[in-house]
Amino acid sequence: MKKSFWAISAVVALLAATAMCFGQGHPRATTKIELNGATVSVEYGRPSLGGRTFESLEANLPPDGWRLGADKSTTFSTSKDLVFGDVTIPAGEYSLWAKKQGDSWSLVFNKQHGQWGTQHDSSKDLASVPLKAETEQKAEDLVTITLEKEGDGGEVSIQWGTQELSTSFKVK
Repeated sequence: MKKSFWAISAVVALLAATAMCFGQGHPRATTKIELNGATVSVEYGRPSLGGRTFESLEANLPPDGWRLGADKSTTFSTSKDLVFGDVTIPAGEYSLWAKKQGDSWSLVFNKQHGQWGTQHDSSKDLASVPLKAETEQKAEDLVTITLEKEGDGGEVSIQWGTQELSTSFKVK
């Protein structure tokens, strides 16, 4: 009986170590809303600032886009077409990226999804929409993405530290 316990414990420890080696060490979260007959969701990894500031990490963000989380790329799903400003995102699944150019941020929808989060193939970018950047009073240690109803549409909001990025959308 003791041998079985230790053998099972060793297997569990090995599986946990393997998961950490393959990037499954950060907690994952999902945010989801139902809006005008559409189901919209975002599934993402939640890295921690761990005492750092978002501003200290900003200089090291990849120039082709940040995966909005950790490990596997962030996945955005919608059951109906959505409109962000003058950009239509067809129903489907996409990876989400944030890109900073100068002082401006944009949200990038990429047709590839499920890939490792550092493997952004910009040739598969579908569209990009501007993000509003604001500084919040309350800091979030873990990356936090929310989907909320806003008027007759919705809003995607990303917060890490005191930096908040957001954009509004409507169901087409």
